[in-house]
Amino acid sequence: MTDIPRRAVSRTAKLAALPLGFAGRTVLGMGKRVTGLASDVISAEIQQRTAEQLFSVLGQLKGGAMKFGQALSVFEAALPEEIAAPYRQALTKLQEAAPPLPVASVHKVLTEQLGPDWRDRFVEFNDTPAAAASIGQVHRAIWRDPGYGPSGEPKQRDVAVKIQYPGAGDALLADLKQLSRLGGMFRAIQPGLDVKPLLVELRERITEELDYELEAESQRAFAAAYADDPDIYIPAVVSAAPRVLITEWVEGTPLSVIIREGTEEQRDEAGRLMAELHLSAPMRAGLLHADPHPGNFRLLPDGRLGVIDFGAVARMPDGTPEPIGRLAGLALRGEADAVVAGLRAEGFVSEAEEIDAQAVLEYLRPMLEPVAADEFRFSRAWLRGEAARLASPRSPAYQLGRQLNLPPSYLLIHRVTLGSIGVLCQLEAKAPYRRILERWLPGFAPVG
Repeated sequence: MTDIPRRAVSRTAKLAALPLGFAGRTVLGMGKRVTGLASDVISAEIQQRTAEQLFSVLGQLKGGAMKFGQALSVFEAALPEEIAAPYRQALTKLQEAAPPLPVASVHKVLTEQLGPDWRDRFVEFNDTPAAAASIGQVHRAIWRDPGYGPSGEPKQRDVAVKIQYPGAGDALLADLKQLSRLGGMFRAIQPGLDVKPLLVELRERITEELDYELEAESQRAFAAAYADDPDIYIPAVVSAAPRVLITEWVEGTPLSVIIREGTEEQRDEAGRLMAELHLSAPMRAGLLHADPHPGNFRLLPDGRLGVIDFGAVARMPDGTPEPIGRLAGLALRGEADAVVAGLRAEGFVSEAEEIDAQAVLEYLRPMLEPVAADEFRFSRAWLRGEAARLASPRSPAYQLGRQLNLPPSYLLIHRVTLGSIGVLCQLEAKAPYRRILERWLPGFAPVG
């Protein structure tokens, strides 16, 4: 058996080794609590053990499964507090930590990607990783720039060196194949969902993250669009190879720390800045940062939002699709028939599907509450209420949601919207979100 098949079998075994019956009963119980189908209390010990094992297994996989875990760490805000608490600490670790790559493997990748003289490019290189991502880990170093400063000293700067795990491509595809088996579950929950094209789109977008030169291109486009911006800071790309990316180091407080320890003012400002970034980027950069978990953001000492990791982006050369803003405005104005017509035109509702326009409006309006007023404070309580409304089989919203589809072209936009809302609810952030939409979202024209 070659190394790659052996690793694949090992990874599959690890994923399968999660105590499915044990975890399944816990998740079933969690679902009952969220949807209001039962009032039984789940053992805190079982929750804690399951969370720790999820962290261990997903962290070791370092691929699509870890991405799944990172997404879960954002959406803990939607769960009731007594259920979410044991998961929060373990899953949040996935945002900035994973078992590290051996030093010899790090040096081997650097030699393959930058050449045998790679050390000459650095003044210093720290072999201990500073952070970990789903398919790579980050090392802090000092880069040796060409030339000399005004006093004759060699030019240098602090950099982040992102190194892709050997075999990450095969591992990621193996994980995606395992996770794609959830497709049947989604069809059962939402019969209107056309799962196959969504999985194809997801596979294509996620595999793009393996190409660090493509990521460098995206990051350069963001950096150019936000050069000298008073609110957003994008670090410059220093050098790139297919599996190594070197960018300027970003010094700041991780958003996970702001969520846990930040003042109300810091949390409000972080939320405003995140909303500004995600809503303005399609118009300014022709791209959407599509990985909105707290590990990718820093609050800088000067108040700006530092943004890292541009592996996952949605390419939007024409900006955010105009129907999103137009349909949101129509819904806020109560124009039910026009909303349904627009949803049909975009593929959210099948042409053959009979659907109650007023029910669609009642389904959408609570989601638009954050932009119905001049200011809104996101909260875990608000998100839990929405999760219960949309997930409970007793709810009319649940039944209507089963008639709706998600077009592949909207997949990353949907991911970013849900992920961003999850982070805003973790921050409990208050900001003038409607004003931000009015500035950056094409077609958005609410009441008044």
